Amino acid sequence: MTATSVLKQKLSEGAYDEKLRMLYAGQELTGRRARLVDLIERYEARFGETDAVLFSAPGRTELGGNHTDHQHGCVLAASVNLDTVACAAPNGTNVIRILSAGYPEEQISLDSLEPRQEEINRSAAIIRGTAAAFVQRGYAVGGFDACVVSDVLGGSGLSSSAAYETLIGVIVNHFFCGDALDAMEIAKIGQYAENAYFGKPSGLLDQASSSVGGVVAMDFMDLRDPAVEAIDFSFTDCGHALCIIDSGADHADLTDDYAAVPREMKSVAAFFGKDVLREVPEEQFAASIAGLRAACGDRAVLRAAHFYAENERAQREADALREGDFARFCALVKQSGQSSFMYLQNIYSSRMPDHQAVSIALMTAERLLGGRGAFRVHGGGFAGTIQAFVPNDLLEEFKTGIEAALGAGCCHVLSIRPVGGIVLT
Repeated sequence: MTATSVLKQKLSEGAYDEKLRMLYAGQELTGRRARLVDLIERYEARFGETDAVLFSAPGRTELGGNHTDHQHGCVLAASVNLDTVACAAPNGTNVIRILSAGYPEEQISLDSLEPRQEEINRSAAIIRGTAAAFVQRGYAVGGFDACVVSDVLGGSGLSSSAAYETLIGVIVNHFFCGDALDAMEIAKIGQYAENAYFGKPSGLLDQASSSVGGVVAMDFMDLRDPAVEAIDFSFTDCGHALCIIDSGADHADLTDDYAAVPREMKSVAAFFGKDVLREVPEEQFAASIAGLRAACGDRAVLRAAHFYAENERAQREADALREGDFARFCALVKQSGQSSFMYLQNIYSSRMPDHQAVSIALMTAERLLGGRGAFRVHGGGFAGTIQAFVPNDLLEEFKTGIEAALGAGCCHVLSIRPVGGIVLT
């Protein structure tokens, strides 16, 4: 650990610039330094001038495998150059105190680590659940103080929640475990906290993408030990920019829509006596359409069909990037978007057909790209964002056109970050 006054001085003098360039490729460093200095000053204002450490955990983008992870399928994802950062230090007590910008301070006593009903859907649940998971693994977790700020866009499909979970996991791992746990174990801890404490039945995709970092191909056939492979590919070098476009739609009241996707896929698996679709051969599914329609309903059948095609497509997308074939990758991205629209049906809520902001975003992207690049729904769907791979010579025109249709500031041009959750200093 380093005194907060020294951390500020080193940041201002550029001592950490090499690491910051790696984390924030394409972004101006002066602002990034100032952001971290401001974070340290927030910490000092609340907890005093102490020795402390800076931590960072990135948001993530799903490149392929839309709604496949919860069926133990394959996913292609990457961390991005937006992150959640913390200035933190052990406090010698049995209480974790975290002050996040824009939110009330959370204080979690480690005397009781059972889930609490009143903490569902609150960051307190993530903190308590993370501490509990480390204790279950045999580690003596102590109290610490932290100030947190984030520029991972909330409700964007970039998974600000997974970035926060990864951040807390990295802090605990560093202070109380000697950095003994690897990135996938921290991801599993984040998922556990989100499932068992926060109350959201998510798969492991978000946490693994944030924790591992870079472009990663993941196979969740064995949830206890998912296969994770880093892929060395530069979207910048292939002449395209990665854009995340905020449709402006609100995620409120969409919990049932999100929950219905895995529930309906699992109902198809249950028809065959299985838990998830990955356990059911596609040929068996295809031969049973009539019975499945009667037992599960048409939408469940269509969503299952999406899974089979998307699961294979995610693997083909990873192959395309390994082989440096970006044109083939883009063609597969377009197919993924079409499948999500037609079969997965996660573009808008069928309960609210007059509100189709994601559909409007897709329509606008298609018009502006004119057959070049690629675009698709991003993340969970129903609201939030779309993803586009935009040729560099079209980027300015694309961004202007998108923001004219959907609002100023809605188009975010991002870069792939090569690492996941880390200790910064």
